[in-house]
Amino acid sequence: MQSFEEIYEIYSKKVYLFLLSKTNNEHLAEELTQETFFQAVQCIDLFKGNSSILTWLCGITKNVWLKYLRKNCRGDFEK
Repeated sequence: MQSFEEIYEIYSKKVYLFLLSKTNNEHLAEELTQETFFQAVQCIDLFKGNSSILTWLCGITKNVWLKYLRKNCRGDFEK
């Protein structure tokens, strides 16, 4: 398996661009990218290799994005 630095180097731009497309905000996309990789470091031992690393990171990224939306956009969905 690759080192985590290599994983970050290879996939961070893809994660960032996905989040930028969702947020339309460079600063927020960068912050959420960092949160994605922080969570990935925290649970790297849970990665079993049943999927690609990118697929695994996409799942984490999606959850980080949804958590952000739940926390910050509650009122926007009720209008």
